[in-house]
Amino acid sequence: MDLGISGRRAAVAAASQGLGFATASALAEAGVAVAVCSRDRQRIEAAAAAIGERAVPLVVDVSTEAGGTDFVAAATAALGGVDILVCNAGGPPTGNFATTDLAEYRRALDLNCLSAIAMCHAAVPGMREAGWGRVVAITSIAVKQPIANLILSNTARAGLTGFLKTLARELIGTGVTVNSLLPGLHETERMRALHQDPAASAAAIEAGTMGRPADFGQVAAFICSEHARFLNGAALQVDGGAFAGLL
Repeated sequence: MDLGISGRRAAVAAASQGLGFATASALAEAGVAVAVCSRDRQRIEAAAAAIGERAVPLVVDVSTEAGGTDFVAAATAALGGVDILVCNAGGPPTGNFATTDLAEYRRALDLNCLSAIAMCHAAVPGMREAGWGRVVAITSIAVKQPIANLILSNTARAGLTGFLKTLARELIGTGVTVNSLLPGLHETERMRALHQDPAASAAAIEAGTMGRPADFGQVAAFICSEHARFLNGAALQVDGGAFAGLL
C-alpha cells in the first residue's frame, strides 16, 4: 500500500533498536527521510546504516526535556524540517510504591513524559504552519492496564497520554494529528531486560507469541500516513489482544 507520505521528513526518537528502530525502518520503506537518535554514536550509526540511505543518525539523549528539544532541532537542521514526529524513549527502572524513592518519579517524568512534551513544543508549530503533520508517541499498554512493579512507567506514560489527548483536540482542523501506540509484549531488548523467562511470558499471552517489532513498525507507519488523516486523539493498543478491557 502506498501510504502517501513519500518525501516527508520524520524525527524518530530512541531508534537504535526495538520499536523505535522498527518504526523508523517502516517509514523509510514508505519513502520518508528519517532522522534517528540514540545516546550511543556507534549504535545509532549502525542502525541508520541498517535502515538505509534515507536515515540520518543523530547523537542525542532524549531522557530529559532539554534533550527532547535538542533532538527536534537537530532533526530539523538535518532534514530541513519535520513533518512526522515519533516520540519514544527507554523505560524507567522497575519498582513498586514501597521500593521507589520519590526522586525517581521526577526522573521518570523527564524520561517518559516531559521529553516528549518538549519534542511536541519544538515540532508542532512548524507542522501547524505547513498545514500537515503527524505526532505518534510510543507509550505502553500500561496506560490502560497498569503493570505490576512498573509504577514509574505507569505513572509517567499516563501523564503523557493526558497531554497528547489534549493536544490532539486543540489541533483539530489544522491538518496535524496526534495519536499514541500502546505496545504490549514485543521481542525487544527492553522486554528481555524486564522478563527473566521470555518464553514463559510469551506462553502467557493469549496469542501464544510476542509481537514482532517489524509488525509494530508497520502499524506506526500507517498511523503517520495520509490514509490516517481522520484518526486523531487515539491511544491504540498493539498487544495481540492481551488487553481485556472494553475501553
